Amino acid sequence: MEAGGERFLRQRQVLLLFVFLGGSLAGSESRRYSVAEEKERGFLIANLAKDLGLRVEELAARGAQVVSKGNKQHFQLSHQTGDLLLNEKLDREELCGPTEPCILHFQILLQNPLQFVTNELHIIDVNDHSPVFFENEMHLKILESTLPGTVIPLGNAVDLDVGRNSLQNYTITPNSHFHVLTRSRRDGRKYPELVLDKALDREEQPELSLTLTALDGGAPPRSGTAQINIQVLDINDNAPEFAQPLYEVAVLENTPVNSVIVTVSASDLDTGSFGTISYAFFHASEEIRKTFQLNPITGDMQLVKYLNFEAINSYEVDIEAKDGGGLSGKSTVIVQVVDVNDNPPELTLSSVNSPIPENSGETVLAVFSVSDLDSGDNGRVMCSIENNLPFVLKPSVENFYTLVSEGALDRETRSEYNITITVTDLGTPRLKTEYNITVLVSDVNDNAPFFTQTSYTLFVRENNSPALHIGSVSATDRDSGTNAQVTYSLLPPQDPHLPLASLVSINADNGHLFALRSLDYEALQAFEFRVGASDRGSPALSSEALVRVLVLDANDNSPFVLYPLQNGSAPCTELVPRAAEPGYLVTKVVAVDGDSGQNAWLSYQLLKATEPGLFGVWAHNGEVRTARLLSERDAAKHRLVVLVKDNGEPPRSATATLHVLLVDGFSQPYLPLPEAAPAQAQADSLTVYLVVALASVSSLFLFSVLLFVAVRLCRRSRAASVGRCSVPEGPFPGHLVDVSGTGTLSQSYQYEVCLTGGSGTNEFKFLKPIIPNFVAQGAERVSEANPSFRKSFEFS
Repeated sequence: MEAGGERFLRQRQVLLLFVFLGGSLAGSESRRYSVAEEKERGFLIANLAKDLGLRVEELAARGAQVVSKGNKQHFQLSHQTGDLLLNEKLDREELCGPTEPCILHFQILLQNPLQFVTNELHIIDVNDHSPVFFENEMHLKILESTLPGTVIPLGNAVDLDVGRNSLQNYTITPNSHFHVLTRSRRDGRKYPELVLDKALDREEQPELSLTLTALDGGAPPRSGTAQINIQVLDINDNAPEFAQPLYEVAVLENTPVNSVIVTVSASDLDTGSFGTISYAFFHASEEIRKTFQLNPITGDMQLVKYLNFEAINSYEVDIEAKDGGGLSGKSTVIVQVVDVNDNPPELTLSSVNSPIPENSGETVLAVFSVSDLDSGDNGRVMCSIENNLPFVLKPSVENFYTLVSEGALDRETRSEYNITITVTDLGTPRLKTEYNITVLVSDVNDNAPFFTQTSYTLFVRENNSPALHIGSVSATDRDSGTNAQVTYSLLPPQDPHLPLASLVSINADNGHLFALRSLDYEALQAFEFRVGASDRGSPALSSEALVRVLVLDANDNSPFVLYPLQNGSAPCTELVPRAAEPGYLVTKVVAVDGDSGQNAWLSYQLLKATEPGLFGVWAHNGEVRTARLLSERDAAKHRLVVLVKDNGEPPRSATATLHVLLVDGFSQPYLPLPEAAPAQAQADSLTVYLVVALASVSSLFLFSVLLFVAVRLCRRSRAASVGRCSVPEGPFPGHLVDVSGTGTLSQSYQYEVCLTGGSGTNEFKFLKPIIPNFVAQGAERVSEANPSFRKSFEFS
C-alpha cells in the first residue's frame, strides 16, 4: 500500500511538472532597464527577485542564470540578494557605435520548470567625447575672382557620442569674409561648408587664417578646433568639374583586393598645367585610406583590403579633382557594402537533459539558441532535424529552441539515436551548422525508388544483333541499407498483343535493357512498355517509368520498280514520233523503296542505251525525255536500262528496262521487237484472218448505210440507229495509248489502237488518228456526247 501511494504521488508530481512547464515556456512579459555608460563593475541595475515576484531562495533553487548573446557576459546575478549587477564597465560607443538607442538583450533562464524571461538594458549615452577633426590644419586655395556666395567644402569633425551629445554645429572666427554653414549627410552626420561673403583681393591680403570650431550639444558642451589657412590665388577661370556630383556604387563584401570599384572623372576647360587634373581623397578618414586607394591620374578607386559588412556597411568618400593652377572640384562616392553570406549560423547549447527514461513521454532534451552575424535573409536562420526521428524542434522566445521527444522510446528496439540539428541560413549560397546529439537512429523504409526520368526514349537500329544492350534505366532510393537496394523488372504491357517477353529483357540489378532478337523497322517501328523499380525494404516500395523504343531504319530494302513492270513476259514498249522536240516526255519510271527517310530518297540515271545521247533521265522524278531532235538515221528500236538508286549507306539499286519505238506520225505500222521474231509465222496466218474480217466488216458497214437511208426515206419519224464498233477480245483495253498532258505523248493527238486478241504477239494491226488537233470544236462535242470518252482522253 505504501509503495502504491508513493507511485501515485510521483505520478501526480510529474503531471504537475509538465503542466507548470507548459505554462512557463510561454515566457513572461519582458522588462526594460536603463543604466548610464561608464558605470563601474558591480553597479546595481535591478533586483530580479522582486521584479519576477520570486523569493531569493526560490530564485536560487530554480537555478536562475543570465544568458546573453555571444560569449561575453556583461551581467552577473547575485543568488544571495537577487540583484542584477554589472559585470564590467560598459562603453556605449564600443557596444553600439552610432546606433541609438543602444539596447542590450539578455534572457533570464529558470529551471524546474523551464522558463525564459526576456529583458532589455538601455545604455544611456554621456558626453564623454569631444568633436575631433580628421585634419587639425586645412589648406585652401581660393581665386580672387571667386564670387560671393561661393560654397567651399571643409573637412568635418567626428563625435563618437550620439543624440544631443553628438556634434551639432560649426562656427568660424574671424568671419569678416566668410561664414560657415552646417549641413547634414544622409546618415545624420554634420559637415561644414565655408561660404564666401565678401570678395577677396589678393593684392590686399594674399593669405587668411581662420579657426573652425565644432560644438556638440552636451552640458557642458565640448568642442574641437581646426585651423584653416587660405591662400588667395591669381585668376584661373576654370575649375575641374566632375562628370557626376555623386557616385553611388554597390560592392560585394567579398570583392577581391585590388579590384577597381568605381572610376571618377573630371574635366577642365583650361589648357596646359591649368587643365591637368589630379585626383585625391578629400579629408578622408584613416579607415577610408586603409580601405581604398585612388589613382591620381586615372581616377580609379581600388580596394586595398577586404570589406566587412558586419563592421561597416557603407562608406562616404569625398574626392577632390585639382588642376595645375590649384583649382579643385569635389565629388562624393557612396560605397554601399552588399552583404554576402560569409558567416555560418552559430548554435549555443544552454542545457541538455540526458539520459532520459525510455518510458518518458514528451520530454525536453536540450535547450539551445541560434544566431547569424549576417543581415537580411543571410542572417535569418531555420533549424531542422531528420524527418524520420521521434523528436521535434519547438521555437521558444526569440532565437531559442527546445528539442522535445514526441513520445516514449523503446530501448530494446534501439538503445541510441543520432540526432543531427541542422541550422541553415536563407542566404545565397546557404550556409549551415550541424550539431550532433548521439542516440541510435534506425532507418525505416519510407522512401520509394525514384526514377531519374519519368519516361525514357531509346533508339535501336533495325537488324540489330540479339542480346544487344540498347539502354539503361536508373532509379535511386533515399533510404539506406537494404531499403535503398533497387531491383528492376518489366511490368506487364498494356497492349496484350505486344510480345514484350520476346523483345526485351532487363538486368534486375543495374537496369540495363537488352534486345532479345533482331528488330525490323518495316514490321515494328516503335513500341513502349513500363519498367518497375522496387526496393528490398519491408514492405517493399516501388515506382515505375515508361520506356519508349524507337526502331531506326537501316537501308535493307532495294528500290522496287512499279512501272514499267519488269516481271512480265511481254516487254512494255513506248512509242515516240520522230518529229518529237528535245525534252519530249517518253515515259516515267516509277519506283518505291520500303525504307524511310534518306534511305527511301530515290535517284534515277540512264545506265545503258542503244544510242547514247539520244535519251536522258531526270535524276529526281525518273522522267525519260529526248535529249535532241530525232532524225531518219536514228534506229527505230531502242533499248534503255535505267538505274534506280536510293540514298542509303551503302546505297541499294534496281534497274528498269524500257523499249522505245520511233514512228513517223503514228501512221507507221508497229514493227515487232526482236523478242517477237519466233512468232512471225503465226502473225502471217493472222494477217489472212484480218483481211477476211475487214472485208466482212466493210460489207456489213455498206449494208447498214443502205438500210439507214431506206429507213430515213420511209419512216421519217423513227430515230436513227447508230452502229456499234466491236473491239476484239483480249487482255488489252480498247484505248491503249494515253495521250493526256501527263501521259506518254506530248502532241495533241488521239489514236485508237486495235490489237489481235489471243495471239500473244501484241502486234499492231493498224494505227490511225481518230481526231486531229485542229478539230477542237468537234472534240468538245464528242466529249460531251461520250463522257467516258472524255474521261479517257484529254486535249491540250
